[in-house]
Amino acid sequence: MTQAMRFVETLPPEEVARANFYGLLARLFYAPPDAALLEALAGAGDIEAEDGDIGAAWRDLAHAAAQYDAEAVREEYETAFIGTGKAPVTLYTGAYAVKYSNEVPLAELRGELARLGLARREDAGEPEDHIAALCDTMRHLIAAQKRELQEQSAFFGRWIGPTFEPLCDAIDNEAHTGFYKSVGQFAKSYFRLEQSAFEML
Repeated sequence: MTQAMRFVETLPPEEVARANFYGLLARLFYAPPDAALLEALAGAGDIEAEDGDIGAAWRDLAHAAAQYDAEAVREEYETAFIGTGKAPVTLYTGAYAVKYSNEVPLAELRGELARLGLARREDAGEPEDHIAALCDTMRHLIAAQKRELQEQSAFFGRWIGPTFEPLCDAIDNEAHTGFYKSVGQFAKSYFRLEQSAFEML
């Protein structure tokens, strides 16, 4: 995961919202939510969005948070994403991106992160291509570094854009996911919205 971040007070509200959505997805994909986060999600109001899909996905996520307790979600997370041996669903996006045996996307990603002045914390146990780390990087690019939209678009288009559909579909199709089906569906709706916005640049 990326280094700790301080939000910039002068960031426009819509950019704060974008950063916060990336931050929420990073948190949910990095580890199962605790009771406090589930309660906060369950009590969250509707979001204003021109795209109806993301509004519906957000309501479904809030509803799911109200239906599940923290222990059940923890067991679901561990069964679906950790497992014993090979996990049923991997959250490492490299698994959805490599098409040829000579590709080394993780090395390329590390090089790009270094160019952006970012690096994995020494105590972080997850490689940089974990979807949580990529979402956290996007949050950082928006809120801490205030990178231009073109740079955000380039990072998203290289590392999230080609992988989020198969990843979210894998979560949705996994028999052991319940709460995380709603997380995956919200993530897909949000990433699609971001992709559409970047395509208009």
